[in-house]
Amino acid sequence: QLQASGGGAVQAGGSLTLSCTATGNIVSIDAMGWDRQPPGKQREVVANIHRSGTTNYTASVEGRFTISRDNAKNTVSLQMNTLKPEDTGVYYCTLRMLGFDYWGPGTQVTVSS
Repeated sequence: QLQASGGGAVQAGGSLTLSCTATGNIVSIDAMGWDRQPPGKQREVVANIHRSGTTNYTASVEGRFTISRDNAKNTVSLQMNTLKPEDTGVYYCTLRMLGFDYWGPGTQVTVSS
């Protein structure tokens, strides 16, 4: 189970931090991350971090978002700075474990101009 928190509404230029904890039958997590689905658009990968610490970001958030992970606590966080209206959407915590992908229920992020 993936439990996310930290979504909300903020003005452009503001910051939010999303956090997610994986609980249950956790065997070996390969990667954790965040997807998002903007209104009326398809879901997209925002960022992910592998067990090794390697990170990947979609180009539109590079330099503004920072993903981090605590392997011991099975948590992942996404620090989002300099938010833009186009960052608005439902953010989903993701997890890859033993070759399978899992998503949490999503948390809303709304950035107003």
